[in-house]
Amino acid sequence: MKKIMIEISEEDAKHVGRLIDQLTDDRPNSHGKLTFKTLAQMLMQDVALAVRQPGSREGANMAQVLAAHGYRV
Repeated sequence: MKKIMIEISEEDAKHVGRLIDQLTDDRPNSHGKLTFKTLAQMLMQDVALAVRQPGSREGANMAQVLAAHGYRV
């Protein structure tokens, strides 16, 4: 397992926190209650799927997000 640390702006943290607070976990989901940590883990896992299983929904969606930022997967 690889441990990473990132920094984001206070403004971005506020907006992400608001989104996390608005989400409900009353339906079955893949990561339980979403937190900053589980959100980051989920996104990194989806990036890995873009390489490992490019045809998967999660991997394809992440490849699309990266492409929107100018990265070619």
